[in-house]
Amino acid sequence: MEDIEDLLIGSGTGTPPGFRLPLASVAVGVGTKRNLRSSPSPSPSPSIPGTQSDSEYMAGQLSAFGYSLSDNPDEADLWLINTCTVKSPSQSAMDTIITKGKSSNKPLVVAGCVPQGSRDLKELEGISIVGVQQIDRVVEVVEETLKGHEVRLLTRKKLPTLDLPKVRKNKFVEILPINVGCLGACTYCKTKHARGHLGSYTIDSLVGRVKSVISEGVKEIWLSSEDTGAYGRDIGVNLPTLLKALVAELPADASTMLRVGMTNPPFILEHLKEIAEILRHPCVYSFLHVPVQSGSDAILSAMNREYTVGEFRTVIDTLTELVPEMQIATDIICGFPGETDEDFAQTVNLIKEYKFPQVHISQFYPRPGTPAARMKKVPSNVVKKRSRELTNVFEAFTPYSGMEGKVERIWITDVATDGVHLVGHTKGYIQVLVLAPDNMLGTSAMVKITSVGRWSVFGEVIEMVHHVSDNKALNKPVPNEDTPLCCNTAKTDGFSEEPESCACGNDSCCSQSTLEKSSDNSRGTVVPQNQNNRNLFGWILRKRKHLHKRVDSELASESVNKQEGSTRKWDFLDKALLGGISISILTIIAILVALTFSVIWSQ
Repeated sequence: MEDIEDLLIGSGTGTPPGFRLPLASVAVGVGTKRNLRSSPSPSPSPSIPGTQSDSEYMAGQLSAFGYSLSDNPDEADLWLINTCTVKSPSQSAMDTIITKGKSSNKPLVVAGCVPQGSRDLKELEGISIVGVQQIDRVVEVVEETLKGHEVRLLTRKKLPTLDLPKVRKNKFVEILPINVGCLGACTYCKTKHARGHLGSYTIDSLVGRVKSVISEGVKEIWLSSEDTGAYGRDIGVNLPTLLKALVAELPADASTMLRVGMTNPPFILEHLKEIAEILRHPCVYSFLHVPVQSGSDAILSAMNREYTVGEFRTVIDTLTELVPEMQIATDIICGFPGETDEDFAQTVNLIKEYKFPQVHISQFYPRPGTPAARMKKVPSNVVKKRSRELTNVFEAFTPYSGMEGKVERIWITDVATDGVHLVGHTKGYIQVLVLAPDNMLGTSAMVKITSVGRWSVFGEVIEMVHHVSDNKALNKPVPNEDTPLCCNTAKTDGFSEEPESCACGNDSCCSQSTLEKSSDNSRGTVVPQNQNNRNLFGWILRKRKHLHKRVDSELASESVNKQEGSTRKWDFLDKALLGGISISILTIIAILVALTFSVIWSQ
């Protein structure tokens, strides 16, 4: 299942990779062997992990039942469209796909938030639909639709089980929903209409899922939710309790990392120190997505966001103070009804003050049936102007300047859209692009940052982190903010061959992970495992670069050998080669002498 809405959002929005709104479309074909066919998408990553997780679960069930994914929807016998209802473009994209499917006489099934929240849409007439909490019955819906029946499963029931079959978009990334629905009532949002009131999975079920995916080779676990901070309030637990339980199951060598999902400010205010403690843990990315939406208290009140700008500042200031290298992303809605020039100026000043590395800037879209849709709108030309102005401010930031020359550990899980680089992330979830063979996917490495860009940085792999432990990560308490999180391996050259004793007192976090030197020679001769889906020209360029490095390395080695001079001992092979050369030279001389005497004798 692929993300379609990215086709509608141009690069001019200022939106960085990873902050797009998804609409997933899948086509299903049947025959002697049933096929599930999907449409390709240019975007490397979706913005709403919960929607993608639903897509992966539905694809997994259909695959387990005999269907398979394909890249040609035109040859399919059925299309399955998974939707998001956050904004109007998503629904517009759905309408376009439905129209195309109907004109091609394709049976259609629409899933996700749009049919759940707007079941009476004219566009959905005569189409099978499956609700957000009915994804475990998608096979039934597809089977009946292929028989010519219209099926509608929208009645709410218990949460779908977490151990359903699943086809991951990225085999190294598990998107794990911790709850559905939310406790908020934002005046502009229709997700609450679709996803309903808060429903949290139990800690035991989530811990069990984490254990399972780690055993399957997953290297990143993304917790997804409409509001992560609200987790557990319906079942008598809270987010810090869940996070501690999950981190306790992660390998001590940090071979699998946890990424905490999007959270609104109100429900984490009372847990900030505990959240910071978790974000400092070596197995958890120091990254959090905290939407602010506006820098004006008046607009936040009109949005019914249930917090003030001051409370948002408290969240950001506390986390950045307590968590080293903390990275925070946020969202802004431009042109909300009633937004004045002064309100917008406050928003611009807030973004300028914090210089967030990632900001998702969107224009207000009225969603039918929401209170905001009945409010007096800001003129569209003003909304567009404000969006462009804020985008220009945001894109002028240089959040990664000063990183050149630094040595960072990264976790490599994906291939860049250029087909040349691999994508890794630092502890702060900064995207690092490296030239490396495909067999480094799913590994961790030490890299030296060579240059920085606006959305990511570039690095050179200098050492691979060799994982040797399956021990759990929280055998000892999470260290506090005054102690380093892992081994102090920094030396004058950036790292040490032998890790020093860990300041946190947890020797296992030092002893369970070793650094393995990755020589340029070995990297230059490795053949990628799956070269068919990579840019061949890019791979040749990478090989050429490695070859240059290898030549430089050999020249440097030759220089060292000359300095060593006579102190170097000759081994057997050296002596044999020298003997062979000497004999060859003597033989040539003898032949020349013989020829000379032969010529003289004949005269």
